[in-house]
Amino acid sequence: MRINLTLQQLEAFEKVAASGSFRAAAQALFVSQPALSRTIRVAEAALGTRLFDRDTRHVALTPSGQELLPIARRILQEFDSAFSELSQFVDGRRGHVTVAALPSVGVALLPRAVATLRRRLPDVGFTLEEAPAAPLLQRVEQGLVDFGITVEPPADARLRYTHLLDDPFVLVCRRDDPLAQRKAVPWTALAGRPFIGSSAQGSIGPIVDAALLRQDITVTPTLEYPSVAAGGAMVAEGLGITVLPRLALGLVASRGLAVVPLQRPVVGRRIGIVSRIGRSLSPAAQGMVRYLAEELAVPAPQRRRAASR
Repeated sequence: MRINLTLQQLEAFEKVAASGSFRAAAQALFVSQPALSRTIRVAEAALGTRLFDRDTRHVALTPSGQELLPIARRILQEFDSAFSELSQFVDGRRGHVTVAALPSVGVALLPRAVATLRRRLPDVGFTLEEAPAAPLLQRVEQGLVDFGITVEPPADARLRYTHLLDDPFVLVCRRDDPLAQRKAVPWTALAGRPFIGSSAQGSIGPIVDAALLRQDITVTPTLEYPSVAAGGAMVAEGLGITVLPRLALGLVASRGLAVVPLQRPVVGRRIGIVSRIGRSLSPAAQGMVRYLAEELAVPAPQRRRAASR
């Protein structure tokens, strides 16, 4: 036989049993005593047994009431615990966030952000994935990650882009290269130089190629690097020069290399958060998005000064 008791009835029963008084229980529940009595009578009718022996002065549990009391307390405790967890989830204090990022972003931006959020929200778990731009967007579209941090994608009805920062490109050459001694160089300084380019799947190559085409600059392609780290190693071995976004420098072993700002024009890649339209982010993921937007809206020198305090 299935017994249908509501949480309200269980709570009313537990309060009367704990206080030994209908009057005190009614006050604790902020209901009238007649209303509380009706609730207990309905519960007893559903169970087919009396829960309390009562007269004008005393209230005592019947054997059935004694049997129900630990069950009622366990159910009420589990209910409170479950809804406490739900409340924490809705407030963004519990949950799990999965983020896919470009390798350069994963090194330059996310570790500090995740460390800060772990201190603030110790019950939120984080999974960080790295991927080139094209596979990253596929993971966002397929719903395999909560959101991605990557270059601005082409206009797409399925993706939402929220801008975070501009990542300027710089020249990377050996320290004994004549260009290494300059404070900045124009893109025309690349003309005719042996050039190490990016693989087609990454976010760097298309932007660099477009910049060279707009300036009508012809470079001498020598090699194509499979990763930014490999590109830096090739430059260090004297195989040519390359152009990288500043955030990617964290992936390069800098020994023997020089980094020179590129100007005339200043070219950068737009980095932001990409999520799938029509898919709601969890409260914890929304909190991480807000934190990243607020943190990265602060200029980098100010972020470094704040971190050193």
